[in-house]
Amino acid sequence: MKNVLVTGACGFIGSNLCHSLLIDGYSVTGVDAFTENYASEIKKKNLTLLEEFNSFKLLECDLLNVDLTKLVEGADVIFHLAGQPSVHNSWGNDFEIYSKRNVMLTQKLLRAAEEAKTPRFVNSSSSSVYGRVISTPTKEFDEKRPISPYGVTKLAAENLVTLYGTEFGLSTVSLRYFTVYGPRQRPDMAFNRLIHAGYTKNRFPLHGDGSQIRDFTFVGDVVEANKLAAFSELTPGSVFNIGGGSPISLREVIVSLEEIMDLKIEIEESPLGPGNPMITTADCTAAGSELGWKPKMNIYEGLKAQVLWQLEQA
Repeated sequence: MKNVLVTGACGFIGSNLCHSLLIDGYSVTGVDAFTENYASEIKKKNLTLLEEFNSFKLLECDLLNVDLTKLVEGADVIFHLAGQPSVHNSWGNDFEIYSKRNVMLTQKLLRAAEEAKTPRFVNSSSSSVYGRVISTPTKEFDEKRPISPYGVTKLAAENLVTLYGTEFGLSTVSLRYFTVYGPRQRPDMAFNRLIHAGYTKNRFPLHGDGSQIRDFTFVGDVVEANKLAAFSELTPGSVFNIGGGSPISLREVIVSLEEIMDLKIEIEESPLGPGNPMITTADCTAAGSELGWKPKMNIYEGLKAQVLWQLEQA
C-alpha cells in the first residue's frame, strides 16, 4: 500500500481524486484548510465520502502556517491541488491571497518535498497559463502569456515545480487542466451555476455571447491523468496538457443542458470581462504518448453526470 498526500483534498478535484485512490487501495492523507473561497459545508460534505475509508486521514490546517517537513515525511506521492481558484476573483485586492496560496505555498511544499526526497510530486496547473493563444490546439511549449492574475500565479507556481525538477532532481510533473467539470464542481463555476439557474428558474448571467470555446474536461479523466502522472516513468519537470478532446462553445453547452434537463435556461448577457480568452483547446499528444492517457468521457454524457449529481444534492 503506497502512502499518498493530497492537498486540497476536500475540494472539487481533490475529493474526486482521494475517493478514487482510496477505492484503489492507497493510504491517503488529505490536507484541507477549508478556506472561504466557497462554503465549507460543501467541502465537509465531500469529506464524508472519504471518511468511510479507514485508510483515509484528514489534516485540517493551513499549509502556509505549519511545518511541512513532518507532514510530507513518508509520502510516496504528493498530489498538490490546494490553491486559490477563479479567474474572475483574482483581480484587485485579492491578488495577495492568490500570490500566497498559489505561489508561496507551492514553493514551501516543494522545498519540504525536496528535503524529504519525495519520490513524486504531481502539481495541478491550468490552461490559464496560456492566455490568448495564437494557434490551436495548444501544445505544451507554445507561448504562455496569461491574461489574468490567476493565470500569472499558476504559471509562476508551475515554473517553480519545473525548476525543482530540473535543478534539484525532484521528480515533479505538472498537469495543465482545461476547464474541468463534473460531480462536486464548485458552486461558482459555470456548469454548476447553469444547472442551478435552470432548476430554480433564475436568469444565468452569461459573460459574453457564449461563442467562446473551451476544451471542457470531465473530472474523472483528470483523476485518471493524476494517477498515471504519479506512477509513470517521467523526466523531472515534465508538463502535460489535460483536455477533454471535444472543444465546444458555451452556447452549445447550454443547448445540451436544456435538452438533458428538459427546460429552458433564461440567459442574461453581460460583457465578457477581462481575463477570458475566446478559445482554449488542448493538444494532448504528449499525455497520450508519455502517460498513456486520453479522455474517455464525452461532453454530453459528462453533463448528464453532473446534472444527476446536482439533482441528488438538492
